[in-house]
Amino acid sequence: MKYTTSPPISRSTSPLSFKSGSPLPMPVTYRQDCMGAATKCYKYLRKLLKFEQMDFEFALWQMLYLFTDPQKVYRNFQSRKQTKSQFARDDPAFLVLLSCWLCISSIGFAVVSGLGFFQFFKFLFYVILVDCIGAGIIVATLFWFVSNRYLRINNVQDVEWGYAFDIHLNAFFPPLTILHFIQLFLYNGLISHEGFFSRFIGNTFWLIAVSYYIYITFLGYASVQILHKTHLILAPLPVMVLTYIISLAIGLNISHLVMTFYLERVV
Repeated sequence: MKYTTSPPISRSTSPLSFKSGSPLPMPVTYRQDCMGAATKCYKYLRKLLKFEQMDFEFALWQMLYLFTDPQKVYRNFQSRKQTKSQFARDDPAFLVLLSCWLCISSIGFAVVSGLGFFQFFKFLFYVILVDCIGAGIIVATLFWFVSNRYLRINNVQDVEWGYAFDIHLNAFFPPLTILHFIQLFLYNGLISHEGFFSRFIGNTFWLIAVSYYIYITFLGYASVQILHKTHLILAPLPVMVLTYIISLAIGLNISHLVMTFYLERVV
């Protein structure tokens, strides 16, 4: 007896088996899992005001391990890919906590630098919408394009833009804490002065912060199995070390220079 319709297909069937021209229909479950980016973005943004549905405890766990063991954080992203068919976060709890931390660190910055009330809100606007989100969109789009265009092994799967933005947020958090929180306790007492010791402390803070950003970004793309040559992301590290040495030699205090730029931006 011949079948008049195609036999049922297992849910575990690999998406690679559904090629163009195949007589087998694509399963409904697979089509649902492969939602468009717009749909994923809509569902993500819709959850921003539903705080009771956010897992803040897990987001705090991620923030802690981004300092101590960032590889463990990205193993969780791999698990999400297997269970939810996407690397990108579907819970905005991390973004909400990061925004709160930006507000807290900005208050500390305003106190240390003596900003007024309206200057503080102007500074907060720049930090959140320009330095974090605006720069993040540019960096995420650049890495998303380069990874899919030049680092991808096959043409079946690709790196999600949302995941590229999540990598930026992950990499942004440690430098934010180092530069906008820890450094503030030493700025007026040590870093803002002339002399090699002040320059050494301030520039070392920046070297550690930028190295964190590059390393965590590298881990994010290295954890995606469809990419190769991700070690190239680490290429700027020697350049940063060389820049650090040169800045100490020529008397350039990077922390003081950036602080001056921040103040001029909000005046």
